[in-house]
Amino acid sequence: MLATVLFTDIVGSTERTAELGDRKWVDLLEAHNELAKREIGRFRGRAVKSTGDGVLATFDGPGRAIRCAQSIAGSVEGLGLHVRAGLHTGECELMGADIGGIAVHIAARVASLAGADEVFVSSTVKDLVAGSGIQFEARGSHALKGVPGEWALFRAEA
Repeated sequence: MLATVLFTDIVGSTERTAELGDRKWVDLLEAHNELAKREIGRFRGRAVKSTGDGVLATFDGPGRAIRCAQSIAGSVEGLGLHVRAGLHTGECELMGADIGGIAVHIAARVASLAGADEVFVSSTVKDLVAGSGIQFEARGSHALKGVPGEWALFRAEA
């Protein structure tokens, strides 16, 4: 299936776990996951799974995926958390309730390059939302671990 893939990741989760202790961290993580799932649903996405300290979701529209990622980043601040997010649009393999394929790997690699409270997108996503009013800041060309070629990345601006 063709989908826009969203990965989020809580910034500094290991340090936060050490600071809070396991029980308080699990409670905070559950609050994060519920908030993320609510936002994914609000933007008509599908929450695929929790990734431990983030979420994986798919959308049939890249503009809604970007806005969802921005909304999650803004909302988790109320929990004292910061997230990074990455998006890519491409063909995904359905694996039961899960997804796989190179598009999923690319989205994960894009997310790994974002900083706290940043939403990074591939040039594919940027091109697909032309005319939507979403603004982008170029973040250069990057080699994505395990993915052939160089990839132009952009930060979606709120």
